[in-house]
Amino acid sequence: MQSAILPYTYGLAVALALLAALSIVYRSLRNGITPMPSSAPVRRAVAAELSRIASRGTLVEAGSGWGTLAMHIAKQCPGWRVIGVENSRIPYLFAKAAARYMIHRNAAFERSDLYAYPFGEVDAVVCYLYPGAMARLRPLLERQLAPGSCVISVCFAMPGWRPDRVLTCRDLHRTRVYVYKTQQQTLT
Repeated sequence: MQSAILPYTYGLAVALALLAALSIVYRSLRNGITPMPSSAPVRRAVAAELSRIASRGTLVEAGSGWGTLAMHIAKQCPGWRVIGVENSRIPYLFAKAAARYMIHRNAAFERSDLYAYPFGEVDAVVCYLYPGAMARLRPLLERQLAPGSCVISVCFAMPGWRPDRVLTCRDLHRTRVYVYKTQQQTLT
């Protein structure tokens, strides 16, 4: 009897994996980019920069994907409340499940459209988004963030903003991390 159940279990697992892959592909096509984990040097650089800026606050990772950056920040910066915002179901579910088993419980994940998120009550925003998404996010942050808020962008600069600092990570791609303070922004 048990051997008769095995093919059905295998078939169900394959079907679920296929549905998960299709979900990721669909959301990637709609978003214009796939969820991309950041490298360890980038995660360390972002956490170090946040620690340099302040010891506590509320941070939103806009487009948190699999949650690796948000969870690293939560672990390295325990005074920060970290909220990952992701609209792709599978990476969101993965991040949410992983956050449940973290020792540092200052990370939470929301399945939401980052362009509809209320950024007015956050102290910092971290994003690893492609240039088109950055251009779309910019006016929302300009309207909603309080003066003195921090925006950290991985890999791509915020169009039209002059960074306060630019860090170059020691990873394979020499990834740049752009750091902005909202009261110091000037258009280029």
